[in-house]
Amino acid sequence: MVSCKTIVANLSEYLDGDASPEMRQKIEKHLRSCHRCTAVYDSTRKMLVITGDERVFELPAGFSERLHGFLEKLITNPEAN
Repeated sequence: MVSCKTIVANLSEYLDGDASPEMRQKIEKHLRSCHRCTAVYDSTRKMLVITGDERVFELPAGFSERLHGFLEKLITNPEAN
């Protein structure tokens, strides 16, 4: 049986589809019986889906201008904040 430490160390390659067929099989077998690693896998996979979807992080209208204005004030007068 593969250790949890090995699973976590190879999870990125597994999720990217870059794990060797042997490692892929070991990870899948381990995930069927280890609830902790399954939770880590599910959380990591969901985070990748969320961060990879630009619609989720769509900025409100005018945000960019407000941010630039704030940063300009901060740079020109750092004591004001």
